[in-house]
Amino acid sequence: MITYRPYLNKEFAMSLSTSDVEKVARLARLAMTPTEIEVARSQLSGIFGLIAEMQAVDTGGVTPMSHSQDLAQRLRADVVSESNQREAFQAIAPQVEGGLYLVPQVIE
Repeated sequence: MITYRPYLNKEFAMSLSTSDVEKVARLARLAMTPTEIEVARSQLSGIFGLIAEMQAVDTGGVTPMSHSQDLAQRLRADVVSESNQREAFQAIAPQVEGGLYLVPQVIE
């Protein structure tokens, strides 16, 4: 089991500088106070540390899966529920030829 330890393992911690966070804030058009920048720097460094810690886990023997639980989606039967009304629809169409609808050309 992996537990989140943001600063306990220094080898996983990627530290961001204040100027890195200021640059990201400027690119995102965020106005941040120095206190907010320091909080964001600390939180982002913790997130990067967690990512590095997760990447260090050996997952070689783990089978990829699409969902954490073995679930089956209930699907309805694939049966035709409507009758073919092609002739009725084409009877009221302005122009039909060979079973196809004819439309005016809009792009030359």
